Amino acid sequence: MEFKLKSKYKPTGDQPEAIKSLTAGLSRGDREQTLLGVTGSGKTFTMANII
Repeated sequence: MEFKLKSKYKPTGDQPEAIKSLTAGLSRGDREQTLLGVTGSGKTFTMANII
């Protein structure tokens, strides 16, 4: 099943690099990765861009 993110917002700040890094880890088969950020920093939005 394919998911498409619909949002009027675009990744900003460190989010694009985090998306690239996490996506590369998934491609390598990394079983565990950590996305660390303070409250309100966009962790959920970042993960939605990866899914």
